[in-house]
Amino acid sequence: MFSSVKEKNSGFNFGLPVLTTKPSSSNGLTPLTAAPTTSVQPAFGTTTLTRDDNSEVTDSSETREPRPQFTFLGGQLKLESPWRNMDWTEEQKTSLMETITSYRRSCEEVPQARVLLLGPVSSGKSSFISSVQSVFNGRVTNRAMVGSFSSGFTKKLQSFNIRGKKGEDHTGLVLCDTMGMSEDGMTGLTLHDILSVVKGHVPEGHKFSPDQPVSASETVGYVKRPSLKDKVHCVAFVVDASKITTYPKGLSTTFKQLRKHISDLGVHQVALLTHVDQVCLQTAKDVTGVYESRTIQDVMGKAAALLGMSTSYIVPVKNYSSELDLDVNTDVLLLSAVDHILQYADLYFQDNAPQNKELKTALDL
Repeated sequence: MFSSVKEKNSGFNFGLPVLTTKPSSSNGLTPLTAAPTTSVQPAFGTTTLTRDDNSEVTDSSETREPRPQFTFLGGQLKLESPWRNMDWTEEQKTSLMETITSYRRSCEEVPQARVLLLGPVSSGKSSFISSVQSVFNGRVTNRAMVGSFSSGFTKKLQSFNIRGKKGEDHTGLVLCDTMGMSEDGMTGLTLHDILSVVKGHVPEGHKFSPDQPVSASETVGYVKRPSLKDKVHCVAFVVDASKITTYPKGLSTTFKQLRKHISDLGVHQVALLTHVDQVCLQTAKDVTGVYESRTIQDVMGKAAALLGMSTSYIVPVKNYSSELDLDVNTDVLLLSAVDHILQYADLYFQDNAPQNKELKTALDL
């Protein structure tokens, strides 16, 4: 007879223990054919029964819940099929570089597409610019000021031309860096200043200050009547995967308000999820596993909720940080992000082509 029942906790384990045997239907881990839609619950230890002689017997009659499809690799959850397809080859890298280099705006009066990177301090905006430049330069470089101080290095509006391979002519893309967004409403780039940049009123090199908003009367070089080439043609929000759950609650409200105002200006928006290698050990070792990582897939969902946008607009990236040499897989991920951005920048030019603007005006009348 069993005189009592005790719960024996073997320790908190958020993320199931690494399996040492192949999952089978007998242990409740039968492989499925579709990606999982349920979350993996924490394991809090095993349940034991105590006999009168105080010897313990593990209870094996416990009913198990169906588990999602995954395998374990290095202690990380790995999906059996990627949630996005990617060609990780040198040929794909070359193809993407050629696509970006040959990009031409559908609007002849604009020489280059201006893409504004927006995100909290240390989210990886400047690192992304440097990483993209590194790919085209053929070696890791840090031309954009990159730092880890809480206040961030970038204080002014800086535009970076992306040159073709081996210093060829400029591509049709300019990446614009700015001061980090305000997380607390007290410091950083304000909503007013961001919209002034998007509208094209802020001159190159303008130094931002929360105490001195951009204005026609106070800002030196203020562009009163910006042309189409002065405006921002796409906004790429940048958020840190390792901080998604620790960002202030008010930041989500800020993002959503900002996105509404930018949408009202007719500017399309995408997002970059940086530092994915810091939330998934396997991706840090091999970036080709980024779209097979359940962890990153979950973080993507959290980023979508934070930004108030669909995950289809968000792409994960791994910036170059401590590396001295380029890696073809990291390059493919970075170039795919640039290609993603350019697709939405081109929608702006299609929307603002002379014939489309005339049609829109006629419909509004």
